[in-house]
Amino acid sequence: MTRAAFRQGDREHFPAAQQRALRSAIRWQLFTIGYTVCTIVVIAFVLGNSQAMRTAWIEDMLSLLPQLAFFAALLLVRRKPSLKHPYGWHRAMGVGHLVAGVALLVVGTQLAIEAATGLVAAEHPTIGTLRVLGHTVWLGWIMIGVMAVIVVGPVLLYGPAKARIAPVLHNKLLLADADMAQADWHTNAASIVGVLGVGLGLWWLDGAAALFIALGIVRDGLHNTGAAISDLMDQRARTVDGAEPHPLGAEIVTRLRELEWVADAAVRIRDEGQVLHVEAFVQPREASVRLEGLAAAAELISSLDWKVHDVVVVPSDPLPEYADRGD
Repeated sequence: MTRAAFRQGDREHFPAAQQRALRSAIRWQLFTIGYTVCTIVVIAFVLGNSQAMRTAWIEDMLSLLPQLAFFAALLLVRRKPSLKHPYGWHRAMGVGHLVAGVALLVVGTQLAIEAATGLVAAEHPTIGTLRVLGHTVWLGWIMIGVMAVIVVGPVLLYGPAKARIAPVLHNKLLLADADMAQADWHTNAASIVGVLGVGLGLWWLDGAAALFIALGIVRDGLHNTGAAISDLMDQRARTVDGAEPHPLGAEIVTRLRELEWVADAAVRIRDEGQVLHVEAFVQPREASVRLEGLAAAAELISSLDWKVHDVVVVPSDPLPEYADRGD
């Protein structure tokens, strides 16, 4: 049987809930960029010779990558499918996710090597003093104060906000950004420990803190790179956090089996970024299949979830072994 039904959903505009979530995500991303730029400038004035502070400063710069990738991808996903790009540009989100992950991995590895080299070389960092309102103040106290204050943004404000929005938009890049922001307190705590170590004469604590921060960057890079590659390699569609297969597959199979003319069904779902491409295989009860039935099945699948963008329904006997049977 070679007949099939195809339906491309009208996803030029998200449903109302997703439109609100997208507008909120854009606002939070702009806020994050502004907040991070201010943080970078403030830390630049109090860096001193602390390797931990320098590494934390570079991490703040790297933390801008997910937001920049998000906006770049947002411009591309609006493009319509063409003969050259028949699936559209939805995977721009996945590509942005990959680029950010690779950048984190490369720079994090370099920073980890520098921190380890400094420890082996027994480099002794120094932190000087500063005149404030006529008083001599150890610069380390200012460093600690800055790192304690700036953590409020990522941990309490925009990190949790993005974590709430990401599942609504099925946006893994946004979720990765949120996870990195909420884990930012590790970096700030480590930099504080490193600065205090220098003040107490424990020079190695600064290098150890820098290494800890760098390894955290490497961990984020590995996680995000792996997740992005898996999606771009067409793994079975999963939930936005990657914890389990997307439940839509089982729901589609169940609904197709309820159709009178369908004996059995299976499905193959590809995650295109924020939307899903669905290939449904149906085993008909009779040898002949009406195109109207296939079209109705495609319409049924498309109506199940806003994320369903492209639907192909193909009669198949037997069903493909690699397809999801909803088990």
